[in-house]
Amino acid sequence: MTADDLAERLEVSTRTIYRDLDALSGAGVPVYAERGPNGGCMLMESYRTNLTGLNEKEVQALFMFTVPGLLADLGADKASEAAMLKLMASLPAPFQQDATFVQARLHLDPAAWFQPEEEVPFLPLVQTAVWQNKRLRLNYRRGDGQWVKRLIDPYGLVAKTSVWYVVGGMYGGKIQVYRVSRIMAAELTGSSFERPAQFNLANYWQQWRDRFEAEQNRVTVQLRVAPTSGPLLALTFGEGIVPALQVAPLDSTGCATLSLSFDSLASACRQLLGLGTAVEVIAPAELRQQLYETARQTMHQYQPA
Repeated sequence: MTADDLAERLEVSTRTIYRDLDALSGAGVPVYAERGPNGGCMLMESYRTNLTGLNEKEVQALFMFTVPGLLADLGADKASEAAMLKLMASLPAPFQQDATFVQARLHLDPAAWFQPEEEVPFLPLVQTAVWQNKRLRLNYRRGDGQWVKRLIDPYGLVAKTSVWYVVGGMYGGKIQVYRVSRIMAAELTGSSFERPAQFNLANYWQQWRDRFEAEQNRVTVQLRVAPTSGPLLALTFGEGIVPALQVAPLDSTGCATLSLSFDSLASACRQLLGLGTAVEVIAPAELRQQLYETARQTMHQYQPA
């Protein structure tokens, strides 16, 4: 068709048609124009767009973030596998190679090292309540060990590493976060709730997480770290501690002086005691005393008869 015919059909100017042709060509669509009495704007006859309109990067991203463990928790692992097979079959051959390339080279494991998986027997019931906007009655064990009863409107589920949380509204508009593994009993009440239209699960979780971390009573501990203790500290506190050790000041013995934050003195004592003589606490003094008393009691417990 001529540019004038296209302009009339689409109710735009001829100049707009030429701009659109340039944009399509730049996007990889093989359109071109021929001059002359029999000329016009044309699309290469053999060209076919793929079914989804996805490009290479989009196909790779789509097959990149399927986390088998979390999908299995939700009972969606088989459905996800079937969906991916159907999607793979619908893609043009070159894009199928892109998807296979990603699947062969990327595996996401959400579980933390050396941590047993949490039992979440009530996750399917909570998931049903979330999907269907059904109110839930819970018997819940709080972090301090106390048992409470709660009636919640479950707005959504969040998986942080391999730990599941349910975000629920309560009477009066208050919203709380519950660890699913601490639910000791749960049942659907039979009544429904209306999910707030303005509630955004991802935004709420980020704000709650930041507030939770800020409210923790942090204890700053100064340590003297032996020169050969870097690998041991990395095993305990993660690889993020290695750059800090590299820039930490050294004393006359070659030991590094390092500051670390802990949730509490008790938490610091538990973690640092396991490092033995690889580190020495410089401050605070009460932590030094607590380490001494704990080590003395441990030595007494294991003293040979």
